Amino acid sequence: MGSGSSPGITHKVMQTFCMKDQKEETNHKKIQGEVVLMKKNILDLHDKSASLLDRIYELFGKGVSLHLISSVNPHPEHVDRGSHGNAAYLEKWITANTTITAKETCFSVFFDWEESMGIPGALMIKNNHHSQFFLKTITLKDVPGHGSVHFVCNSWVYPAHRYKYDRIFFSNKTYLPCKTPPLLHHYREEELKNLRGNGTGELKEWDRVYDYDYYNDLGKPNKPKYARPVLGGSEEHPYPRRGRTDPEIETRLPLLNLDIYVPRDERFGHVKFSDFLAYALKSLVQVLIPELKYLTNKTFNEFDSFKQVLELYDDEAKKPKGHTLSKIRECVPCELLREILRQEEGFRKLPMPDVIREDNSAWRTDEEFGREMLAGVNPVIIRRLEVFPPVSTLDATQYGKQDSTITEEHIEAYMNGLTVSEAIEQNKLFILDHHDALMPFLTLINSTDSKIYATRTLLLLQDDGTLKPLAIELSLPHPQGYEHGAVSKVFTPEEKGIGETIWQLAKAYVAVNDSGYHQLISHWYDFGYTKVEHPCCN
Repeated sequence: MGSGSSPGITHKVMQTFCMKDQKEETNHKKIQGEVVLMKKNILDLHDKSASLLDRIYELFGKGVSLHLISSVNPHPEHVDRGSHGNAAYLEKWITANTTITAKETCFSVFFDWEESMGIPGALMIKNNHHSQFFLKTITLKDVPGHGSVHFVCNSWVYPAHRYKYDRIFFSNKTYLPCKTPPLLHHYREEELKNLRGNGTGELKEWDRVYDYDYYNDLGKPNKPKYARPVLGGSEEHPYPRRGRTDPEIETRLPLLNLDIYVPRDERFGHVKFSDFLAYALKSLVQVLIPELKYLTNKTFNEFDSFKQVLELYDDEAKKPKGHTLSKIRECVPCELLREILRQEEGFRKLPMPDVIREDNSAWRTDEEFGREMLAGVNPVIIRRLEVFPPVSTLDATQYGKQDSTITEEHIEAYMNGLTVSEAIEQNKLFILDHHDALMPFLTLINSTDSKIYATRTLLLLQDDGTLKPLAIELSLPHPQGYEHGAVSKVFTPEEKGIGETIWQLAKAYVAVNDSGYHQLISHWYDFGYTKVEHPCCN
């Protein structure tokens, strides 16, 4: 019996050990990861010195390490956090091919995975190199029970000694706050805390702080003579705000200095920044050449004719034809140079605006005037006219009579057969009114070299959805004082002779007012949600 049972016992023992090995193999596994990043660059080119130093750091064992963070298995010392996996390192950094131009590079990494870890919910990365890199994506392949896990990072990772915390990236899976795995809550809260900052200290390029401050840097705060009141921060007017850079006030930068704090991930990428510099260089040339050309002109800083205006733009007919320039541009590795060689945009002159590409006088038409008003910078100021003639809201005791002098006789000939009352009933009569906003300041403005009028522009909404100008009223304060009201004159569309020229000038004054109102009121004042202490806003 004993000798006969020996093979069965041996078989059971061997089976037990084999199952144990299979179980351990199931519990422990290597997960392959793919890391896509871009090394430090200077515009479109790789920083060769930084790349060399990173390789040297690799030789001394200072690589890029990654740790998986579990979303289901708690940390042995901190039960409110997910456990960390063993460190894994990017492979073949030294031997990876580095191109001349800035491009993405793919690295492999292998993680130790245990069944108790479950699905990784986050990942910690430490850059022990000399230089920063742009981390684009991390993909874990064949995670047991889940498949692939993606991490969309899109963030610059600086050397670890630059941070006072660990860089954490979360998997590309969205959760409602109440559905977020509890073991990831701590990491989420820490990340938010790091992004908010603590409101102290000067921020450096590797900081990832999105902090805001009041406008306490207007004028020159360090010189009492040029100091300006602080905008924002009061109980009544908490806004506007600016991005905080310095501990107290923002330091003024020298001309052409772009070294101001912006979170690194929000700065222009290398392609966008190259485009920016190329356009800046083009703009500089396009401004300097005409200025030098007309330096000896008797009417300096003015155009003598429309021909001089058109000379600022590229002549489409004289542009080189064929694909030669395009082929040369495609062979240039640097985006900055490619942008300068862009065929459809000349280097020395401004690109031809579409509106005058086919007809040099197209900008003068009333149709284009209405189109630019709607498609321009300030369309929200156009409003439906409810009372005719338009009335003023200015205090009559201080500014006298400021109501409009436009009559039905002025506009009915241009209303496509409608009467004024019919147009108002059908919601087809509109107004662009810059009268009341500008009238109180015209005396002050016109005492300078700039001259403007207060304007009202009546518009008809046509069946094709376009706006047709009907009349423009130009107004000035009464010569004897504001209390005597306004001196106004109404202009209507003309197509020939002196009347057509005057009509063009009237439209020009409207366009100037519309642009100025947008810059000061719509964009700066209203966008700040506060009443700014400025004479034009009181």
